[in-house]
Amino acid sequence: MAHGQFITLEGIDGSGKSTQAKLLAASLRADGYDVVLTREPGGSEGAEEIRSLVLEGSPDRWSAETEILLFTAARRDHVEKLVLPALASGKIVICDRFADSTRMYQGLRAPHLRKIVDELTDLMIQVEPDLTILIDLDPEVGLARAKSRNTSEERFEDFGLDLQKKMQSGFLHLSSEFAHRFQRVNGDQDPNALAQDIYALVRDKLKCR
Repeated sequence: MAHGQFITLEGIDGSGKSTQAKLLAASLRADGYDVVLTREPGGSEGAEEIRSLVLEGSPDRWSAETEILLFTAARRDHVEKLVLPALASGKIVICDRFADSTRMYQGLRAPHLRKIVDELTDLMIQVEPDLTILIDLDPEVGLARAKSRNTSEERFEDFGLDLQKKMQSGFLHLSSEFAHRFQRVNGDQDPNALAQDIYALVRDKLKCR
């Protein structure tokens, strides 16, 4: 059976992941690839229901431990219902965030939590991206962009700049820890130029299949 490619985009809030995921999907489709564009939390009916629980409300609505369980439940449903079937049929799956975001947003909030995230991911998810694009951006710029959207899904933005700074540092560390699949791009540039940089990395990855 054919096996597709699983591509994720990661970065702090406001780094442009959603926009770049859409642009990447459009470019790949124009080149004749069968593409599934999805996001986390979300991507399946059950996961979308959990999305509103974790992204809306006050910052202290949930503990980090509870968030880990909620994100893992959403991810499990997403992987079962959408990601694995699409990969098994040979499609390219592009996902706006995946387990690396949980390693950062929850795993960094206490010394013991990263280990819990990794253990639950190994036990319940059991899939790793083939390629992860890290859009690196100054946290002050990213937070300003994110807050300017004025949506109801700003619970993590409301934690403030300190969390975003920790996330940026943490993502850079992850890019070294998982160097076999991470590629870093400069998020502080025109969206179209950034899209070209990302597409070049993806095109190189696809040539290596």
